[in-house]
Amino acid sequence: KLGPALATGNSVVLKPSEKSPLSALRLAALAVEAGLPSGVLNVLPGFGPEVGSALSRHIDVDTVVFTGSTRVGRQLMVDAGESNMKQVWLEGGGKSPNVVFADAPDLDEAAVAAAAAFAFNQGEVCTAGTRLLVENSIREEFVTKVMKILENEWKPGNPLDPTTNIGPLVDRGQLETVLGYIESGKSDGATLRLGGAPLPEIAGGLLVPPTVFDNVRPEMRIAQEEIFGPVVSVMGFDSFDEAMTIANNTIYGLAAAVWTSDLSKAHRAARALRAGSVWVNQYDGGDMTAPFGGFKQSGNGRDKSLHAFDKYTQLKATWIKL
Repeated sequence: KLGPALATGNSVVLKPSEKSPLSALRLAALAVEAGLPSGVLNVLPGFGPEVGSALSRHIDVDTVVFTGSTRVGRQLMVDAGESNMKQVWLEGGGKSPNVVFADAPDLDEAAVAAAAAFAFNQGEVCTAGTRLLVENSIREEFVTKVMKILENEWKPGNPLDPTTNIGPLVDRGQLETVLGYIESGKSDGATLRLGGAPLPEIAGGLLVPPTVFDNVRPEMRIAQEEIFGPVVSVMGFDSFDEAMTIANNTIYGLAAAVWTSDLSKAHRAARALRAGSVWVNQYDGGDMTAPFGGFKQSGNGRDKSLHAFDKYTQLKATWIKL
C-alpha cells in the first residue's frame, strides 16, 4: 500500500496494528535513511479506538486504506460517512475455499498445498485456505494425506529455530480466540481429527498445532467465521454445483483455489467463484503486476498492479476554451 501511495505523490500516516508496531517503525527509519523527505511517511502506533478512529474521522484525511478485519472495515466506512465522506478502501477478512475435485492432476501435490494453505504463518493469513472442500469419492484418502503431511513436515517450535515452521500466535488474546473456535467446532458436532490443543511447553504456551476438523457442515461457525489460526474445516461434495454453492456460502470473497485436470471445469469454477483471486492447481499464487483484493465483505479496491493507483488518485476534467 505504501508504494503506490508514495509514488502518486501523497503523504501517508501509517497506523500499524497495536500487535505488531516495530516492523512499521523500522520501515519508517529506513525511509528516512533512504532520503524520503521529513513528514512524507509518518508511522503512528496506537490502539484502534483511539488512534485509528481519530485518523478515520479526521477532516483533513482524504483517503483511508485498510488491511485487517471485516468488523473494523465496516466501522471505517461509518467513520467516513460521519466525517468528510473520505474514500475508504478495504482489504478485509477471508474464509477461502480450497476445492479439490477427484480429477485433480496430482493428489499428493494438492495435499502438500492444502496443508500449507492453512498452516503457513500459523494460519494468520487473510487468504488462508481454511475451508477444504473435497469430492467425496476421494475425501478420506485425501484428508489422510493432508494429515500425514502436517504431522511429518509442519514442525511446531521456537520461531528462532530454523527447523520450525509453526510458531506462536501473535498474543494470548488471539490464542483464546482460536481455542474458542476449536471448542465451537467440537460442540457443533464436527469431528476433530488432528491437533486441537495448545502446546504449553513451547513458545510461552501460545502455540496451537495444525488442527483438522472433518464432517463440517457449511453453517457451522468454524466454516463461516475467520479464525485467523491454523484450523481447517473439511467439507465433502458430490457435484460441481454443490461445490460452488458451498464455496460461495460465506460473507467473504478474498480468494479460492480449484484442483482439476479438466480445463473447462477450471474455467467454469473460476467464473462461478465469488473471489478476487482464483488459483487453479496451486494455492496462493500472485505477482506484484497482478491485482489483489476481495469480493463481498472481503473488501473493495485492488492492491498491486496498476489498479492500485486508483486508490491514491482522483480523476479531474479540465476544460479550456480556445
